[in-house]
Amino acid sequence: MALEIKLSQKLMPQLVMTPQLQQAIKLLQLSHLDLQERVAQELEENPALEEARDEDDGGAETVREPEAAREMLVADRMAEWQDYMGTNSRHDMASPEVVREEEDFPSLENTVTRRETLQEHLLWQLRMAGLDPSAEDIGTVIIGNLDERGYLEMSLEEVGALAHAPPDAVEEVLTLIQLFDPVGIAARDLRECLLVQLQNAGLEDSVAAGMVAHHLHELEYKQYDRIAQSLNASLAEILEAAHLIACLEPKPARGFDDDEVRTIVPDVVVQKVAGEYAIVLNDDGVPPLRVSGLVRRLAGEGGEEVRKAREYLETKVRAATWLIKSIHWRQQTLYRVSQSIFSFQREFLEHGVTRLKPLVLREVAAEIGMHPSTVSRATSNKYAHTPQGVFELKFFFQSGIPRNDSAMVMSSESVRDRIRKLVETENPGKPLSDQEIAGELQGLGIDIARRTVAKYREQLGILPSSRRREPFAQYHAARSEVSGGADMGTRAAAGSRPQRG
Repeated sequence: MALEIKLSQKLMPQLVMTPQLQQAIKLLQLSHLDLQERVAQELEENPALEEARDEDDGGAETVREPEAAREMLVADRMAEWQDYMGTNSRHDMASPEVVREEEDFPSLENTVTRRETLQEHLLWQLRMAGLDPSAEDIGTVIIGNLDERGYLEMSLEEVGALAHAPPDAVEEVLTLIQLFDPVGIAARDLRECLLVQLQNAGLEDSVAAGMVAHHLHELEYKQYDRIAQSLNASLAEILEAAHLIACLEPKPARGFDDDEVRTIVPDVVVQKVAGEYAIVLNDDGVPPLRVSGLVRRLAGEGGEEVRKAREYLETKVRAATWLIKSIHWRQQTLYRVSQSIFSFQREFLEHGVTRLKPLVLREVAAEIGMHPSTVSRATSNKYAHTPQGVFELKFFFQSGIPRNDSAMVMSSESVRDRIRKLVETENPGKPLSDQEIAGELQGLGIDIARRTVAKYREQLGILPSSRRREPFAQYHAARSEVSGGADMGTRAAAGSRPQRG
């Protein structure tokens, strides 16, 4: 067969992702705070982009919102957020039909307060301890190498190598830091953490200390009889010690966890107005944008000497125009998706999570005529402030569990909520097994298998029944049997110490 070179043509469909389309998709996925940062960055970098002012624009040309966008953004949106933020809005569009209740919005103070970090708290105590410089250096290395639980995972030799100090000096400083607030910080494992807390309470020789030192595994599985036999103690003493240990903090850094404080600014607010639920988009912090009229005129000027400058300005004008259009499209899409979600989930708005309906992306996509991937992007990193609280938009997409008494289907979140309530009200001395929970739910008309209950229980962070058994109901009666133990006032004081988190 002879080899030859030839040209041929054929037609085939192909999706081309233009830079403008890529920009629009990226903006759609941004959270409200990320969008604020992006707009601020573009205003700083693009001379053709500027904020639209209410006063005379001096010839600037504003890219107007499309008609659909103007219908979408209801007249009172800025007045509502003006009240919430406590600042003057750039719009004066208050509607007399909407009366905002004070409790409708989360407190701004709760989102902007900066908490002291664990390192700052410990370093302050280290400076107050009056140590010599070499000991302070050791302490600084220890504090700077704690994990998210507050444990020290480095060995004494590794700390000594970094601080240029011998291991015995490191151990001396470590012992001091472990008694800082929170007590048990910088422990090297759970056993040491709990023992330090018991030592701080003067209970280093107690039954509780013996249980922590030698029987943590048995304690985890509540094998109290075996522990009592090993420690030569009564069951009442073991139960009292177990109750005391449960009051200790296994993760001393919990109260200072950086992930505990998370700023969430809702992208959508759902309000009830005259018996109907209205969707209001939060556009606070994202100013209305326009293309600078001066830059546009300069881009249109002729002359060879300004050709390169004109090309540069034309590029910036196009970029500004596409950014404005992309933001408008983002707002339209977010509004339509939110409106569809809450039309499906109206009963949730009225009654809470127990009335949450099963919902999938394709149902919303079909209703608003968009692709499911667009709906997924529109709900990513977005939050809605509803009468039931603040929820991520993705929360409202739930799989379904069929009911055996009707054609109705319950959302998986509603079923998880029922499992949570069953566990909260169970007899702690005889907790419900997964099979018993499945039976209770089936009695309520919910067709669910035991393995599904186990999966939902694990998602809720609920331990299996064998590890939920709490025989503390017997504890109070058994206390009268205790004699010759440690001072009850001391134990009670140690057991009632305030806990973080």
